[in-house]
Amino acid sequence: MKTIGLLGGMSWESTATYYRIINESVKARLGGLHSAKLCLYSVDFAEIEQLQNSGNWDATAKILSRAAKCLEHAGADFMIMCTNTMHLVAPQIEKSINIPFLHIADATAGKVISEGIRSVGLLGTRFTMEQDFYKGRLETLYGLTVHIPDPADRMIVHNVIYDELCLGKIEAKSREQYLRIIEKLAEEGADAIILGCTEIALLVTQNQTPVPLFDTTRMHAERAADYALEAG
Repeated sequence: MKTIGLLGGMSWESTATYYRIINESVKARLGGLHSAKLCLYSVDFAEIEQLQNSGNWDATAKILSRAAKCLEHAGADFMIMCTNTMHLVAPQIEKSINIPFLHIADATAGKVISEGIRSVGLLGTRFTMEQDFYKGRLETLYGLTVHIPDPADRMIVHNVIYDELCLGKIEAKSREQYLRIIEKLAEEGADAIILGCTEIALLVTQNQTPVPLFDTTRMHAERAADYALEAG
């Protein structure tokens, strides 16, 4: 079994979900008392969030690259970053390490395509929805058609993530707004919705909407467990 490096803390709530899913996946595959071999580096999200809002992505890249190097030195055979938004600086992180980096958009696209879906809606932070590092990767590398909410709804999605979900708050009114936005994206042609923020699955679940949901946290965590157990 390979040792997984988890770069987390963005937020710690979703990182805890990663830890649980990875260990559940390994136990399901191997049985008995088996669990995952992993190293965890958890950052202070307040520091990252301030740099996000100021647009200082170079500083976030330096912080996360240092953390990635720590995981490599601690014995990780490969690593994942337990967040969608900060994959904006994934290229810088990948250059700083000598171990494989499993990109969350790749894990997501693989699962979506395997289900025969080519048109998706994308929910996440405004950075994830609006910038090219995620949406563009899905479109360019995988040929997916990606729909995003209109500007007003993008701000609703973004603000709920930072003002509520990252603080562990689950509000029924926010769930209603998300479900409305999901339905609207489906009406615009999305055959499924990518929950492109690792906290969204804390708010919205499949039994609350007929529109298929793809939880990036689960897909990414399960891909990490699979990779850890692959030969070679």
